[in-house]
Amino acid sequence: MRLLPPDWPSTTRGKHDERPRSRPLATALLRQKKPGGPAPFTAKQGQYLAFIWAYSQIDGRAAAEADFQRYFKVTPPSAHQMLKTLEKIRLIQKQPGVARSIQLLVPPQDLPILGIEQPVINL
Repeated sequence: MRLLPPDWPSTTRGKHDERPRSRPLATALLRQKKPGGPAPFTAKQGQYLAFIWAYSQIDGRAAAEADFQRYFKVTPPSAHQMLKTLEKIRLIQKQPGVARSIQLLVPPQDLPILGIEQPVINL
């Protein structure tokens, strides 16, 4: 049995005393986003983001949730949930209680082509 340095917490001592059980610093470093790189998003999220950009370029204003429902042929709860998810992971920003207030937080050059599902961007 190998002995751990005295400054290691006693909760990390167990069956395998060679290393601590948790590594919060290492985990935090692995989860950090690279600055300046594209935000990670799924193919479907990328299509929603591309739609937001294209709609604002063509119509001159932000899309409404009904526009997402018509284009993607989804139910109102599905469109709403996707927009909530995009806002939660900070890919878009919305003003509460204000219609058509969606703002894209992803540079247009990082967006996929609308209508073409592309693989997930991994960082």
